[in-house]
Amino acid sequence: LHRFYDAMGRLHVCKELSYIFLLVSVILVETVHGGVTIETKHAGDGKTFPTVGKSVTVHYTGYLADTGVKFDSSKDRDQPFIFTLGVGEVIKCWDEGIKQMSKGQIATLHCSADFAYGANGAGNLIPPNAKLKFEIEIVDF
Repeated sequence: LHRFYDAMGRLHVCKELSYIFLLVSVILVETVHGGVTIETKHAGDGKTFPTVGKSVTVHYTGYLADTGVKFDSSKDRDQPFIFTLGVGEVIKCWDEGIKQMSKGQIATLHCSADFAYGANGAGNLIPPNAKLKFEIEIVDF
């Protein structure tokens, strides 16, 4: 029997080692970059990453982290969002988080307020100092 702990601290026991690799690929993987935590839902190719200055196409849904209220979604409009990575067209959470994601990856970006809209908030939808959560799917770049 093989025993191991996943990223959430849960003990798993299995008979075959290959099962461990399958299970690990399904378990949520979290990585932290400054004010961004990346929670992987579906792994991308792991080889192809967008670079600064590259045009990136994503589908996203944005939520207020504290309440779970959805404030925007490209999926609801059935229209992906296109932006240039790393040049300040989007919030810092996206610029820092998306460059860590590979083609095809689906992840949730957890954004601290200073990596989102900070003390200003954004219009009537996002209050000042709000932590945000975005479900992001890398479509193309």
